[in-house]
Amino acid sequence: MTGLRYVYAVCRPFKAPLQVQLSGVAGDPPRLLAHHGLIAVVSHVPERDFAEGPLHTRLEDLDWLTETARAHQGVIDALTVVTTPLPLRLATVFRDDSGVRTMLEAREADFRRTLDRLEGRVEWGVKVYVEAEPQDDSAPAQKAASGRDYLRQRSSRVRAHEDAWQRAEAFASGLHETLSDYAEDSRLHTPQNPALSGAAGRNVLNAAYLVPRAHSEEFVELVDRTKGEAPGMRVELTGPWAAYSFAGEKP
Repeated sequence: MTGLRYVYAVCRPFKAPLQVQLSGVAGDPPRLLAHHGLIAVVSHVPERDFAEGPLHTRLEDLDWLTETARAHQGVIDALTVVTTPLPLRLATVFRDDSGVRTMLEAREADFRRTLDRLEGRVEWGVKVYVEAEPQDDSAPAQKAASGRDYLRQRSSRVRAHEDAWQRAEAFASGLHETLSDYAEDSRLHTPQNPALSGAAGRNVLNAAYLVPRAHSEEFVELVDRTKGEAPGMRVELTGPWAAYSFAGEKP
């Protein structure tokens, strides 16, 4: 099959087979391209979609982008079951196998160093949401007998609003500290915008944790024990994932 080469990840050689009938981006099954003891996981994609010009346009098509991202993640997930992959960016494309090998050679030292650091480790994501927004301090005072009463009630609501967020932030900070102490490494990401994520509540913690695969069960139990500790707070755990948040050099 002709076409460009789409690269999902780089990893070390592994013996376990990928799942049967695994379909990659554009429906082409991934294959392994070996070079100097490293493996690039690639598939063929059509130039009409993935050449530089068309790709720029395609990336603005939300439906196409969602389908491509889902197929990309499916391959990464399958790799995570059998090895430790170093995921590359979505839509990393080269002209041919020679271009992939040139990339592997140019970044060989970085790839090996990062794979050594991530070997046997997975990423877990933890998000904390405030399920109920604190009362809006701009709401009119109820049954205020005078201007002084109005100001007093408004001041009380402002304090309640601030106290609620302080409690939420303290819970999120304490949880992050606890999980960071257990994990080998952690990353704090920007809180998600609910209008974009569709998640209910306000996101006050959006973090990733690098955990040895062998210790994942204990990490999950640690997170589970925090659920329900703080009224009005929702803790969500996702994973295990390939270590996307830790694929670059440590900051």
